[in-house]
Amino acid sequence: MTTRFLGHRALLSVYDKDGIVDFAQQLTILGFEIVSTGGTYRTLAEAGIPVSKVSEATNHPEIFDGRVKTLHPAIHGPLLARLHLEKDQTELQKLGYPPISVVACNLYPFAQASRQTPPLDDDDLLEMIDIGGPTMVRASAKNHRHVLIVTNPSRYATLVDALSTAESIGAISTTLRQELALEAYQHTAEYEHTIAEELHRRWNGDPTSVSDVEQQSERYPQLLSSTHRLEHHLRYGENAHQSAALYASNTPTTYDTLVSAVVEGGKAMSYNNYADADATLRLCRSLSTDDWPETPHACVIVKHNNPCGAALGATQKEAFELALASDPESAFGSIICFNEIVETATAEAIGTLFVEVMMAPAYEQEAKEILMQKGNRRILTLRSPNNRLEPLHRTLVRKPIEGGMLVQTEEPPILKWENSKTVTKTPVTEAQMASMKFAVRVCEQVKSNAIVMVDGLATVGIGPGQTSRVEAVRIAARRAGERAQGAVLASDAFFPFKDGIEQAAEVGIAAIVQPGGSIRDEEVIACADEHNISMLFTGHRLFRH
Repeated sequence: MTTRFLGHRALLSVYDKDGIVDFAQQLTILGFEIVSTGGTYRTLAEAGIPVSKVSEATNHPEIFDGRVKTLHPAIHGPLLARLHLEKDQTELQKLGYPPISVVACNLYPFAQASRQTPPLDDDDLLEMIDIGGPTMVRASAKNHRHVLIVTNPSRYATLVDALSTAESIGAISTTLRQELALEAYQHTAEYEHTIAEELHRRWNGDPTSVSDVEQQSERYPQLLSSTHRLEHHLRYGENAHQSAALYASNTPTTYDTLVSAVVEGGKAMSYNNYADADATLRLCRSLSTDDWPETPHACVIVKHNNPCGAALGATQKEAFELALASDPESAFGSIICFNEIVETATAEAIGTLFVEVMMAPAYEQEAKEILMQKGNRRILTLRSPNNRLEPLHRTLVRKPIEGGMLVQTEEPPILKWENSKTVTKTPVTEAQMASMKFAVRVCEQVKSNAIVMVDGLATVGIGPGQTSRVEAVRIAARRAGERAQGAVLASDAFFPFKDGIEQAAEVGIAAIVQPGGSIRDEEVIACADEHNISMLFTGHRLFRH
């Protein structure tokens, strides 16, 4: 390297100090004069790197405990001067401000600060809002024709490589300049979004934090934006002619997410794999509660975004075998999720079954070896929370439509079973009530119209996504076969006609749980009474479109 950049200045002001010392060393070797602020200045000075303070450039001290450092014409003049224009060059020289050619800046970690436990009070959190940094980043990116701005420490080496082979600052490629400038604006956009989102949550409330629908409606933000970072490109989208990519939310979490799960074995995860895995994980979490202490082991099997089997068992192997028995044909090429460490006995029971993806909090070593013997089987490891109502899991669900999007709260309905009522002459037994609670948990994750038939704490037949409710009953009954005798049936919405009840009675259903609310409820109840079926109304619809 040579000192070809003598006379050029580099302004380094970063919160994330990762790699900054080495970067400054390389710039110094190239001939840059290093100017810096606060903590970055101390880090570089302690490393023995020649560095001057911003206050020396501005001839003004940092004030208000460092709140104002770089907001000065001596900094922003060089950052915004259009050096290809003679008048700007002349004015800059008249002011005595040398150009600044390189800027490294990243911002206070507001997102992490907003998720601290215990939470910061408003005054302390507001101190984590960077002012000079975003201004400096945006100015540099705007003038990227003359200023090289880098906000990500992983890009320091890229910039040094480019500078080491360039004859001048102007020789740096337009492509790299634009890449760095775009990254800079993405950095500040994500930052501003995070601040706005957190302050709205603190000052106006989060729709998901209350159960009353009217109060939820009052808490939706006036401006809804979203920032996510690209994780990686996927092989293709829902179909081979569509491209796809995986993005991660910028909101920090204290738990593993599907995006952050460790993926091992087989081919890379596809668009459809992630979509189905999300549905699988959602149902597994909903069953991972303490409602069934004698059967804590949950197994969920999903195909094409719909459960084809779900069960709770006294052992994990039992849960798997019960879930598989619900629809073994559909389980071919499915996704399976367990809420506990996968045991060797379970892996042996799965055997050679073609499974696209396995998910669990962890795997016994021998179990993992058995599961990975199938070459195309992906193994995902992530924690599965035991409480589906954990506040951090609540979010706003967005559905794009032409010209905009629909937004709603995503929160499993908190059914107050004590407020449900038996509407038939035949009472609901204690065993049937336990099955109803399980059936409803499964039903809320099945595409509408949805019918779920359950024996004990295991599905025996599922009828998903039908335009006719009675047809959903027929499909569930066909899959259940003889196991429908004496089973419990759950419906995601009311029965508009008695034909669904007649179909259920024909296959031997003993009890039905549904929201109720049809104008023909009395006709439906009378039909259930005629067939000695007990029926419970919950008052909660469970549509999933």
